[in-house]
Amino acid sequence: MNAKLSLIEDLRAEHARFITRRWFLRQCGVGLGSMTLASLLGEDAARAAARTPVATGPLAPKQPHFKPKANRVIYLFMGGGPSQLDLFDFKPTLAKYNGQPVPKEVVMGQKYAFIKPDAALFASEFKFARRGRCGAELSEALSHLAEVVDDIAIVKSMTTDAFNHAPGQVLMQTGSPLFGRPSMGAWTLYGLGSESQNLPGFVVLNSAGGLSGGTALYGSGFLPTIYQGVPFRKSGDPVLFLSNPAGVTDKMQRRTLDLIKDLNEQHLAATGDPEIATRINSFEMAFRMQSSAPELMDVSKESPETLKMYGVEPGKPSFAMNCLLARRLIERGVRFVQLFHEGWDHHSEVVKGIKDQTGKTDQAGAALVKDLKQRGLLDDTLVIWGGEFGRTPMVEANADFGRKQGRDHHPQAFTMWLAGGGIKPGITIGETDDFGFHVVKDKVHVHDLHATILKLLGFDHTKLTYRFQGRDFRLTDVEGEIIENLVA
Repeated sequence: MNAKLSLIEDLRAEHARFITRRWFLRQCGVGLGSMTLASLLGEDAARAAARTPVATGPLAPKQPHFKPKANRVIYLFMGGGPSQLDLFDFKPTLAKYNGQPVPKEVVMGQKYAFIKPDAALFASEFKFARRGRCGAELSEALSHLAEVVDDIAIVKSMTTDAFNHAPGQVLMQTGSPLFGRPSMGAWTLYGLGSESQNLPGFVVLNSAGGLSGGTALYGSGFLPTIYQGVPFRKSGDPVLFLSNPAGVTDKMQRRTLDLIKDLNEQHLAATGDPEIATRINSFEMAFRMQSSAPELMDVSKESPETLKMYGVEPGKPSFAMNCLLARRLIERGVRFVQLFHEGWDHHSEVVKGIKDQTGKTDQAGAALVKDLKQRGLLDDTLVIWGGEFGRTPMVEANADFGRKQGRDHHPQAFTMWLAGGGIKPGITIGETDDFGFHVVKDKVHVHDLHATILKLLGFDHTKLTYRFQGRDFRLTDVEGEIIENLVA
């Protein structure tokens, strides 16, 4: 091993002989900056505890266009399309006409993925009741959310342009149904930077199966890849190969990384390629995460009351564990935490499916709101819950596919909820028609939601742009209006 260290030093010396005086002077600015960054890293733990950002490096905290109401985001994405009609949007008229064909004037020539437009209407089998002081109507399947309903805002009038999962998920996360655009988390990190130097600024946690939109849902698109989300694994090392191989000490690894860093900085100075800066940052972040990531994942110091509130079973991956980790991540300065939970695509037996998924997610989602609030974090942490679209008021039944008592994809109207970070609590926005088919009041498009989220983060959504292929791109594309009655 000493021979390997000697070889590294020989390579460093050999490389130095080819550095001209002019090149060295030009490089000093980068080298000194890196030295300053290295000197600050030792203070990072204390700074993170005091929530004092380290103002250096490519992910340094940045000032938005105006004072933000939210400083960080936790997005609970329910992949598959939760049925708003069985959770939030109670429709007595469906019960009255249950089993009858949907009126033609309601369908208006719409086409669906799996059902015919004249399919029979299908009333929810769940009981609804008014909850909290605000009196919002919630399904019995959301008994835990009912406990925090006065702290959330429910939007019943969401609409989207996509009726299949992949384009719907990509549109919801990137503002476009086309692949290749930056995700909301990437835009947030690009605009605000990160307050953490020991963990990625954009972390992805997945508690269920694969997502139709794939890695595009947390990618950086045409932004430099330093802004993309970093997926954490469900068990073992949060990130693959985070632990050193047997026989490799921290000192040996640090000396190796220093050499690689020197070479990368020289290449960066010569080319200006931002992907080299990403590479430098990734190596350094991985080194620091060797101590910070295991500490993050160890929830043994959380109180028994907290674990019980979330429904966490230590050592068992779950949506509940991810909600707890989300809180721990934002406490450590992470800017955007994306939780993916797929499993809401109920083409068959929607009642059974809803019970299964709310059993996995309802308690933990409500606990996250409670926990953030009692720790004083909810005021400037924006929590978002929702999927890519809703479900039809008509039944899906197909013997060939083995489907019965299900609901098809429905982009015309669905429901999401938000909390904290400048959101008006205890309100319900928007209405749908008597069948829950079309929005009839306060329509909110995906672009409008994105524009409002960016406003809460301190940005004029028309000005947070990145020039690519000859034009300025933004999260809201060329549309988007602020949902003024949603903002406190």
